[in-house]
Amino acid sequence: MAISNFTDQDVPAQNGRVFLVTGANSGIGYEAAKVLAGKGARVLMGCRSKTRAAAAIAKIREEFPQADLAYIPLDLGDLESIREAAALVGQERRLDVLVNNAGIMMPPREVTMDGFESQFGVNHLGTFALTGLLLDKLAKGKEPRVVITSSMAHRSGRIDFDDINAEESYSRMGRYAMSKLANLLHMYELDRRLRAADSPVIAVACHPGVADTELTRNFPGLLVSLFRPLSSLFMNSAAEGAWPTLAAAAAPGVESGSYFGPSRNGEWVGPAREVQPRPKAKRIETAKRLWDVSEEMTGVTYPV
Repeated sequence: MAISNFTDQDVPAQNGRVFLVTGANSGIGYEAAKVLAGKGARVLMGCRSKTRAAAAIAKIREEFPQADLAYIPLDLGDLESIREAAALVGQERRLDVLVNNAGIMMPPREVTMDGFESQFGVNHLGTFALTGLLLDKLAKGKEPRVVITSSMAHRSGRIDFDDINAEESYSRMGRYAMSKLANLLHMYELDRRLRAADSPVIAVACHPGVADTELTRNFPGLLVSLFRPLSSLFMNSAAEGAWPTLAAAAAPGVESGSYFGPSRNGEWVGPAREVQPRPKAKRIETAKRLWDVSEEMTGVTYPV
């Protein structure tokens, strides 16, 4: 069924369900974790910093004292950390939903622990690896889902297979857009593979529109200072930016392959609804090539 005008108020009770939310200590991840915990879910908070995770957990419990929350050490820029996190999650009694939310945006050129260009490495390869490692666990859950977070930036993205790690040229925005296109190509190829395998897991994606979060930390300071006073006119708050994530993760009747974003002002702001990406996000040959490259780079082979 079509989902529209979805907000946090539309999230049904989640008692007994277990969610892993990456990047859950701030921004959209924090807001999604808070809502899900408030609805009765057990929320595993995949975060790099134990201190920041503990502060986020304490803050959520101020509002929801009985919230069932647990910290999972996770650095998506480190394949060893991802494997360790997946092993910890594997010890949980169940896992119903993986919310791949964590990401970085427009840093100077950096490389991950494994030598990958950081935006592609964290936003796509880290997400790809974590999802593959947890797919068997998810398959045993109740109405299991994988949520992958993209961005409107995918519209200008191009997968540079000839310079995958940006060793020859680097553009902050260009590589961010590439990583966000990769997220959608990943989701649609995962959906195809899950359906072909008759898996109970569904794959869906979301984007937050334009949200006022810590992702803007790498924006020029002058730009932020100029636009911050006007942000409410064209930006979601972090809580509003979480609405598409919550729709993808918890709305009833979601179909595999769905994509959610804000409903107003060209998908910039507003309650969540189903949206459509640019056609290039659904190109099967590009998705298959990216999948093969991702398996080779991460060493993670999916069970589907």
